[in-house]
Formats: sequence, structure tokens, C-alpha cells
Amino acid sequence: MTTQALAKHLGGRRALGRDIRSDLDLDDAIRSGLPVKAVESVVKAGSLRARELHALVIPRRTLAHRKRLGRRLSSEQSDRLARVVRVVASAEESIGDRGKAGRWLRKPNRALEGRRPLDLLASDVGARLVERVLGRIEHGLGA
Repeated sequence: MTTQALAKHLGGRRALGRDIRSDLDLDDAIRSGLPVKAVESVVKAGSLRARELHALVIPRRTLAHRKRLGRRLSSEQSDRLARVVRVVASAEESIGDRGKAGRWLRKPNRALEGRRPLDLLASDVGARLVERVLGRIEHGLGA
């Protein structure tokens, strides 16, 4: 997935408040904290449910507090959001259908020892495991 595609999945210029044209642009945006609008855009797009984002990225009350104060996400929350969105978008791309990708992410997977891919996105190591399985799917090796 390209950096520009990831930025689009995060809501694009409208949500991010800037153009993301390179990995360094994305890194700068994450380090300075993504706007709350990015979380709202991801939920509105329908790739993830609000409760899933609250569990993986930022608790609901913390998000509401940041929104009320007009603050951005922390760099850690921004990094988690980018990671989760990157893997979900990769699943949609590898599987070829948003609905099927959503079901795949939420269903226990034998290649992941019966764990749900979505649950593994809480850590970088887990995300890499899911991305490895998606790579196998993309290359027709099954998962």
C-alpha cells in the first residue's frame, strides 16, 4: 500500500489538514498527532466499527475529551491509527472486497493459531503477523 493510499484511507487532506505525499510527510503527521477527524473519517468510511477503533486506537472517552478540547491525537494514538488502517486497507486490497475483508478480519484464523486478525492489530508484532498472512493470500498460498 502506498503512503498516499493510506492517507486517503485516513480521510485525505480534508481530515488530515495536509497533503501526505511521502513516508516522511506521514511520519511528520503522526509525530505531530493526527486530527480527531481522521478517526471520524475511518469510522464513517465503514472499514471499522467505532467500538473496534476505541479498543485498538483510542478509548471513546479520551477521544471525546480530545475533540472537546480541540486537541489532536497523541503520536502514539496516531501511530496505532495508521497501523490499524494500513492493515485493514491491505486486507481489503488483498481480498478484493471490503465486506469479505471485514469478515476475514473478525473471524478466527488457523494461520494465526485461532486468533482473530483484528485483535492482533493492537501491537506492531501482531500487525506484522496479519500482514504476513495477507501476503500469502495475495500470492495465492492460502491462509
